[in-house]
Amino acid sequence: MSGLSGARVAVVGLGSSGRAAIEALAAAGATPAGHDLSEAALEAARTGAEVPAGTALHHAAGPDALAAAVIDSRPDVVVVSPGVPAVSPLHTGAAAAGLTVWSEVELAWRLRAPRPDGTFAPWLTLTGTNGKTTTVGMLESILTAAGERAEAVGNVGTPIVRVATRRGPDAPDVLAVELSSFQLHSTLSVSPQAAACLNIAPDHIDWHGSYEAYAADKAKVYERTQVACVYNEADPATRAMVEEADVVEGARAVGFTRGTPGLGQLGLVEDYLVDRAFGAERRHSAAELATLADLAHLAPQGTEVPAHVVANALAAAALARAHGVAPEHVRDGLRAYAGGGHRIELVARAGGVSFVDDSKATNAHAAAASLGAQPAGTVVWVAGGLAKGARFDDLVRAHADRLRAVVLIGTDREPLRSALARHAADVPVIEVVPGEDGSVMPCAVTEAARLARPGDTVLLAPACASMDQFAGYAARGEAFTRAARELEGRIGR
Repeated sequence: MSGLSGARVAVVGLGSSGRAAIEALAAAGATPAGHDLSEAALEAARTGAEVPAGTALHHAAGPDALAAAVIDSRPDVVVVSPGVPAVSPLHTGAAAAGLTVWSEVELAWRLRAPRPDGTFAPWLTLTGTNGKTTTVGMLESILTAAGERAEAVGNVGTPIVRVATRRGPDAPDVLAVELSSFQLHSTLSVSPQAAACLNIAPDHIDWHGSYEAYAADKAKVYERTQVACVYNEADPATRAMVEEADVVEGARAVGFTRGTPGLGQLGLVEDYLVDRAFGAERRHSAAELATLADLAHLAPQGTEVPAHVVANALAAAALARAHGVAPEHVRDGLRAYAGGGHRIELVARAGGVSFVDDSKATNAHAAAASLGAQPAGTVVWVAGGLAKGARFDDLVRAHADRLRAVVLIGTDREPLRSALARHAADVPVIEVVPGEDGSVMPCAVTEAARLARPGDTVLLAPACASMDQFAGYAARGEAFTRAARELEGRIGR
């Protein structure tokens, strides 16, 4: 079935995707062994139900020791976690040793279960610097509205291998697959029905080693696409990725735009989301898919639908239309999509100041969307975290006029501090370090509220990852929300 029966497979990283990989490999007749730097991860693997009893599990004291242990074991295949950087000793050493390295995505593709008629559930894949999770959620909702057994998987949280190998009445009809650049790095043979890159901007430079390497891994999403390569008309780099991709003969380039669409595009005409790419009459007319009113519930209270929400909806619609979904189901799915938390979400009002949680803005590109939606001179910006090798000059230069003040958190404050000094020198900047109890957000919110004036917005849009001081972006957003609501309870709206 998979060609893995009897194979010795080293699984590196024992988080959720690594444990799911071990479970699937054992079921396929392979002999997996797990490796991790974390004793806690090994303990979770030993005590959890996913990893079969007797599976060899190995702890390594550091990246060099991990690489040596895996390479010395001479496995037939290495399945590597997204948490292992491309510049790590493991990746470089495995390449030098000639070892085959797969992502969990690649493993899922090779192990995917056939349907009763021998065919496989198609994959609709998407990546991008920002908007992936929202778009894959919209896509799942649209596919479900069309009566499909659909599931959002991948970087959104559910390991792909767990769903792709499912059989019986719960097996999926189609997968909506969110892919990070980390996952795409070691993905070699996936052939999606349709694929999209929403946008591309500098991010994860530390993981990939350079922006060029990051962009090259993002571009892999289009390789071997069968029906449609969906790109962003506002981001020429995504069109270039399509033009350079090695796709299945007959696959088309389909653009999405927030303007009036041309032939072969989806776009916006007045208040209507329309399709001139897939309809039978596309040369002469556009098929109506939805209206801005169908997306109004995804806008912050009292505001217009943000441009990035419209773009995400158009990208999701394009992938669904490539799969054959009818226009009315696109509309129904977008109406039904509830949205995720920590995305430009008004969470409290205190003393006439609004508190907005956009903790999901983990890079400069995402933070720019949040800052750009606010009036000039009204934002107390809470920012900082793990910078991932990024610089912030362009972000601060473009949005300095929005800023009333800035509260910096996180371990990598210097890149933001220096950018603010160069491009917003007159804006007050307060730096917050954790208190004796390790908490940072209550102090950050208190300082932000002190700097704000009635009518202002305290905006958590960190432009950085969260894992320095929080368990994830959701934990960071929840801490901000708790602190803001406590302040609201003390002083009133």
